[in-house]
Amino acid sequence: MTYEALLNEADSHRLTVKEKPLKQHDGLIVGSKIAIRKNIGTTAEKSCVLAEELGHHYTSSGNILDQSDTMNRKQEYRARLYGYNLKIGLMGIVQAYEHGCRNRYEMAEYLDCTEEYLTEALNCYRSKYGEYIRIDNYIVYFMPTLAVMKITG
Repeated sequence: MTYEALLNEADSHRLTVKEKPLKQHDGLIVGSKIAIRKNIGTTAEKSCVLAEELGHHYTSSGNILDQSDTMNRKQEYRARLYGYNLKIGLMGIVQAYEHGCRNRYEMAEYLDCTEEYLTEALNCYRSKYGEYIRIDNYIVYFMPTLAVMKITG
């Protein structure tokens, strides 16, 4: 999803998104208000932050800034996974493959995210699914390296 599509997603759930001069975080959600650090840079970077903040809206409760607390870390993981699925998703990986993307730079460009965010998402998927996962007529391999294989016949 592009930044614009994520803004529309937020709006459809009556969430207000504003770019603010945040100092400590790239994004923050309080109630129905999401703040994105104004000077992040590219819209791809902003969209990655917004995807995670939407993940917090849908999966988290309360103040989870203290990551030394196990429950807060679990909520952070759920929010990030939600954001990865919203922004990239397994089908996004397949679509990038079908589009002809052959490396992480091309995939990140196609998915409108940063390479760092894509790498974090792939690591998360590897942790969750293991060596590979089958989705529709494809197998997405996470180990030893990212690969997509179309199943025919």
